Order: sequence, then structure tokens, then C-alpha cells
Amino acid sequence: MTTDVAHRTAVEVTHLCDFSIDFEDIQIMPAGGLTRVVYVVKNGTVEGKRINGEIVAGGGDWILLGSDQIARLDVRATLRTDDGELVYITNTGRVDLRDGVLDRFSGGEPLTSADVYARSSPLFETGSEKYAWMNSIVTVAFNGFAPAHVDYEIYEVR
Repeated sequence: MTTDVAHRTAVEVTHLCDFSIDFEDIQIMPAGGLTRVVYVVKNGTVEGKRINGEIVAGGGDWILLGSDQIARLDVRATLRTDDGELVYITNTGRVDLRDGVLDRFSGGEPLTSADVYARSSPLFETGSEKYAWMNSIVTVAFNGFAPAHVDYEIYEVR
């Protein structure tokens, strides 16, 4: 089997949208030798060329932090578009908190995607005809965060 590696390694992306999300009080609890950190969405915005709206309160991020200082993301939330359509979001990814990043974050320092390796892959589900195109796309997000806030810069993989 011959594979043209160039077309597989040169991934084309286009900017989809940005999320800016604020959280309620953070819940931190031990979880069998790991640490579970729960962020519940307070509110958020979505801004892009093809989609705009808000992140509905009540969704959240259930992070599992290992002794390796790698955060494993498990996000579930609802986006309400500016024209009233609902889009369900799931998202998984990793945040590398080694090399002093966890201490900086714990000290309240906001971190951008240039400061820390924080990447995720939001997926979208909707029954809306207008936004049905979202059901078939794969995305990658570059994440920046502060103790009660996260920013996503989301790109559609072409």
C-alpha cells in the first residue's frame, strides 16, 4: 500500500470560532490517588464567522489531574446560537501542567495557549438544519485559562 504522507501531515485548518467561558466556584476533590477538578459553566460567549451565541449555564468540565501533572479534559456543554438554535458540545483534550505551569496557574496567573500546551478537540451535535454542517466536522482548539475562566480558539480541520 502506497501512502502519500505529505497530504496526511500537512493538515489544513480554518478558524471556526472562539469561546470565552466563565465558571462558578471550582470543586476540587481526591479521586483514588488522582484529583478531580469540576468547573461548572456560569456563562460564555461564542464568536465566529459562521456561528455566534452563548454557552449556556450548567455545562461543565470534569478534569482528572494525575500525579504526572497532565490534566485530562472531559467537557460537556450547550451552545445557544444568536438565532436560538441549540448545539451540544463534547470536548476532550490534554493540558500539560508540568515545568512550573501548575504552580503558576495555582497562583492565579492567566495562561495563554502560548504559555502552556493545552489542546482539545470539540465536537458538535445539533438537529438544526441551519447548523447541520457542524455534525460532520472535526476541530482542534488551542486553550488558554485562568482559575475561573477558559478561552478556546477553535479551528475546523479541512
